Amino acid sequence: MDLNYSQEESAFRDEVRGWLKANLPQDLRQKIANYEELGRDDLLRWHRILAKKGWVAPAWPKEWGGTDWNVVQRYIFEEECGFAGTPPLIPFGLAMCGPVLLRFGTPEQKKRFLPGIYNGEAFWCQGYSEPGSGSDLASLKMKAERVSDKGGDHYVCNGQKIWTTLGHYADWIFCLVRTDSNMAKKQEGISFLLIDMKTPGITVRPLILMDGGHEVNEVFFENVKVPAENLIYEEGKGWTVAKYLLGHERMNTGRIGASKRELAKLKDFAARQPGDDGRPLTEDPRFRDKLTRVEVELMALEITNLRFLDQMRRSGQPPGADVSMLKIKGTEIQQALTELSMQAVGPLAQPFKVVANDPGFDAFTAGLAPRYCNFRKTSIYAGSNEIQRNIISKMTLGL
Repeated sequence: MDLNYSQEESAFRDEVRGWLKANLPQDLRQKIANYEELGRDDLLRWHRILAKKGWVAPAWPKEWGGTDWNVVQRYIFEEECGFAGTPPLIPFGLAMCGPVLLRFGTPEQKKRFLPGIYNGEAFWCQGYSEPGSGSDLASLKMKAERVSDKGGDHYVCNGQKIWTTLGHYADWIFCLVRTDSNMAKKQEGISFLLIDMKTPGITVRPLILMDGGHEVNEVFFENVKVPAENLIYEEGKGWTVAKYLLGHERMNTGRIGASKRELAKLKDFAARQPGDDGRPLTEDPRFRDKLTRVEVELMALEITNLRFLDQMRRSGQPPGADVSMLKIKGTEIQQALTELSMQAVGPLAQPFKVVANDPGFDAFTAGLAPRYCNFRKTSIYAGSNEIQRNIISKMTLGL
């Protein structure tokens, strides 16, 4: 097992780092540094900059705009973006629906949807969770009845999705729907549909989070007609598609580069923030112990990620169920960093979001309390960490 970067990989890292430094717009860099909210235009602007460079979808095949990078290069790129503080690439099109289309889509579906996803012409969101069907996704109830009439062959969809991230920005949504309610196993009878968000009968309602932000939504479907040509793979085989998609989602939830950036900012703040005895927090043994433990765990996570990359590099196969450990530990570290940040800042933690031109603005303390609240979700999305432990227990340990 080789956990070191080769000379070529180190040179590639330097190339990516230099390009990001030169091409990340200063206003976007500043928004990320100050934890300001990013709008649809901000997100798509960075997406299109990377698309023009040819770096927006590294994992896609070369014929569809991919970079032909190996798994290590793709990992380096993601971590350098995280450390540099670039706006996130919204994963629902690029890292979820795109790979699904490449694996299960027909030639016509690929030609229709992939260019728009790649070039940032269409904003996608995910329709998985429902009230009462989150971690137990197979219990979903949204129905899709296939109908053939004068309007053609289509599905009529009725139901609700919830926690739909950035659904208020989306042009399209990919949904798991129940097309057969009479199957013995609840994982059967589920299908995967692509739905235009402008279709009559769709209502998007905001869910305002405890940090005050509008990030997620509930989406209602009332007699929504979806052309049958928007069915991905086979009717009733959507669970196969869903499992494939979730594997891609969980591989990218560790966010090691972003955690490194947050750790560096926390260490810098703690070095200049006096504790109860007047000395910097970094000289307080208890705080330093907690900080060191998180740093060691982050280093261990990075090494574990490199182990997965080495396996993928040698086998050419996607990771197995044990990739869930990256999701578990990565999200726990993200939460631990916000907890330590709250401890370091203390009463300076502002319970509301502020902007950079406010008097006394400090990028680290600005809106820290809302950020702390927002990060409570990380151990829930992409399948709760409890579910991830069950997956490891059953699929990897055989218990």
